[in-house]
Amino acid sequence: MSPEKLVYMANQIATFFASQSEADAPAAVAQHLEQFWEPRMRRGIVDFVAAGGTGLDPVAAKAVALLAADAKAG
Repeated sequence: MSPEKLVYMANQIATFFASQSEADAPAAVAQHLEQFWEPRMRRGIVDFVAAGGTGLDPVAAKAVALLAADAKAG
């Protein structure tokens, strides 16, 4: 899947969770990505951001950072 499509999807998910508090929304988005995205999709978005890719909503960007941190820890 293209990075642009992953960014689009992550931003849609972030918009859905925007009603949650600013502190809780990124974790909720990250949890959603963990539960419903295939591992290659998660790796794709993490790699895209690590390579300097842009376009993510701030909440989605924080969620991807959480995924990246979990991947490094695991």
